[in-house]
Amino acid sequence: MRPLALLFLCLSSLLSQGSGAAPAFPGTVSDWHGYPKHEFEFSGHPVTVVSPHQAAPGLPWVWHGEFFGHKPNPDIALLGKGLHIVYLRLPDQLGSPPAVRAWTELYQELTTHYGLAAKPALVGLSRGGLYCYNWAIAHPDHVACIYGDAPVCDFKSWPGGKGSGKGDPKNWQRVLDLWQFPDEAAALAYPGNPVDQLAPLARHHVPLLHVFGDADDVVPWQENTGLIAERYRALGGEIQLIRKPGIGHHPHGLDDSTPIVEFILKHTLPPQ
Repeated sequence: MRPLALLFLCLSSLLSQGSGAAPAFPGTVSDWHGYPKHEFEFSGHPVTVVSPHQAAPGLPWVWHGEFFGHKPNPDIALLGKGLHIVYLRLPDQLGSPPAVRAWTELYQELTTHYGLAAKPALVGLSRGGLYCYNWAIAHPDHVACIYGDAPVCDFKSWPGGKGSGKGDPKNWQRVLDLWQFPDEAAALAYPGNPVDQLAPLARHHVPLLHVFGDADDVVPWQENTGLIAERYRALGGEIQLIRKPGIGHHPHGLDDSTPIVEFILKHTLPPQ
């Protein structure tokens, strides 16, 4: 390509992003709450991208760890503000090293080929917390903020059930297999859970928001959100907690999702 033509292409791309033009994603297109949902494969994994009608400057986006579409009100509100919503379907991988590698590959594709912002907001609902936190800890300079909803932050708590929670034997075996632990003792001694690896996030000043039920007996908040809050604050990190008195692991979210939406917008939209 001639130098002048290349320069024109680059300038056109920058101008289109600045004007709110959304990138063109491949795959099939359907309607999701009034917004176009694109579904395609990347490196053998299904990807979902929901596009806003008018993209915000810089193409900010939200990346779901798991359970895309559950309690959609925050996403719908964020789409209305110009954010893209992204989900990489990796069921049963529990934020393991293979899942983190797949996230990194998709991140490179979305930020280079499609021009999405360098720092997405991560949304970790339940086990989705393991995906979000493990990827964020590996790439703390690529994260705008993390919203955790009753998030799993230590696989010993769930699915291990080694604290006060019920545990999940089937998924605990998955942990042993995915991390290639030789035995359960190695998994229990593993120092790489999110509750143990918060320093990179604190150094990069990644803000956190956790919504949790204080009667959760599946992902007990004291072993997950509670430890995150205590340790993150000790490291100088910023975390906001929204407690739901008497609520268990379900229902997720808030009746009024305004605090969630405002938190994500504050840390993804450019300053006015």
